Amino acid sequence: MQRKSTSREAIIIRTSILGIIANIALAVFKALVGFFAHSIAIVLDAVNNLTDALSSVVTIIGTKLALKPADKKHPFGHGRSEYLSALVIAVIILYAGITSLVESVKKIFAPDVPSYTNVLLIILIVAVVVKIALGLFVKATGKRVNSDSLVASGQDALMDSIISFSTLVAATVFLIFGFSLEAYLGCIISVMIIKSGIETLRETLSKILGERIDAKTSHEIKKTVASVDSEIHGAFDLVLNDYGPNQHIASVHIEVPDTWTADKIDSITRKISHEVYVKHHVAMAAVGIYSVNTKENSAKAIQSQVSKIVHEHKDVLQFHGFYLDEVNKTMRFDIIVSFDSHDMFATYKQVLCDIKNAFPDYDVQIQLDTDVSD
Repeated sequence: MQRKSTSREAIIIRTSILGIIANIALAVFKALVGFFAHSIAIVLDAVNNLTDALSSVVTIIGTKLALKPADKKHPFGHGRSEYLSALVIAVIILYAGITSLVESVKKIFAPDVPSYTNVLLIILIVAVVVKIALGLFVKATGKRVNSDSLVASGQDALMDSIISFSTLVAATVFLIFGFSLEAYLGCIISVMIIKSGIETLRETLSKILGERIDAKTSHEIKKTVASVDSEIHGAFDLVLNDYGPNQHIASVHIEVPDTWTADKIDSITRKISHEVYVKHHVAMAAVGIYSVNTKENSAKAIQSQVSKIVHEHKDVLQFHGFYLDEVNKTMRFDIIVSFDSHDMFATYKQVLCDIKNAFPDYDVQIQLDTDVSD
C-alpha cells in the first residue's frame, strides 16, 4: 500500500515548526511578565506554551515515524504512529494541567501580590492575539491534511488564547479593584487544560481502537462498487480498516447473478478494486461474492416471505445475500442485528427458529454479520 505523497507530511512538519517557534517565543515573554508581575497565572500560562512547543515536537516525530515504508514486520506501514503521537500530546496536556492545578491550590493558601505595568499588559494583549491566530491556523491546517495531531495542537492553542485572555482580565481587575484573582484563575486554567487533555485522549484512543466508517464515506464507496457493473445487485458488509491518515484497507461483499463465471467475477472484482482506489484512495483487500437466483423458480417468492419474517424482529437491521437451492433444499442468507439489541445471538437464534418453522423442508443457513457500516 503506497502513501499518496509526502506533501501532506511536509505541511504538517512546517506547521509544527511554526508552532514550536511561536510557542517558545510566547513562553519566554510570558515567563518574564509573570516573573516581574509576581503572577502565578501568567507563569503557568508560559509553562502551558512550553508544553505546546513540546507537543509540536512530538507531532513532527510521529509524522516522521509514519513516513517509514512498510516492512515484513509491519506490512501495512507505520501510519498509526501519528495516532500514538496524538496520544502522547494528550498525556503532556494532562500532566501540565494537573501540575499547574497543584501549584495554583498552593498559591490560594500562600498568595503573592501581583505587580502589573502598562508594558506587561500590552505584552499580554499581543500574546492573546498571536495565540488565537496560531490556533485557528494550526487547527484549519490539521483538518485540511487530516492530521489529528495538528487538530489537537490547534485546539489546545485556542484554549490557551482563552487562558491568556483570562490572565489579562485578572490583571485589569487587580489594577481597578486591588483584588487578586491569580490563584483562583490558575485553578480555572488548570481545569480547562485537564479537560482539553481528557478530550484529546478520548478521541485518540477511539481512533486507535477502531471507529465506525462514517455514513457518507460508506455510501459513496458502496455506490462506486455497485456502479462497476449493471448486474451487481448491491454492495454489503463494507469493512474499512484504518492504518493511519489516508491509509485504509477495505473489504466488501457484492450480490451477482449465479450465472457469472469465475473469469467474469475475477474481471469485475479487479475493476472494483481499481475504481475504489482511484475515487476514494482505499485499497480493497477482498471482494466477497453472494450469488443471486436467476432461474425461473420459487426463489423470489420465498425470498419475499423470508424477508417479511426476518424484519418482524425489530433488532434486525438488514437482510441480504439470499440464495435458494431447490435441488438440495437449502437456503442461505445473512442478517445484521443492531448493537442495541439486548442479546444479539438470541435474536439470531430466534430468526433461525422462525425461518426453520416456516420452511421445515429446507436446510436454513444464516450468517450473523456485524453492523460495521451504514
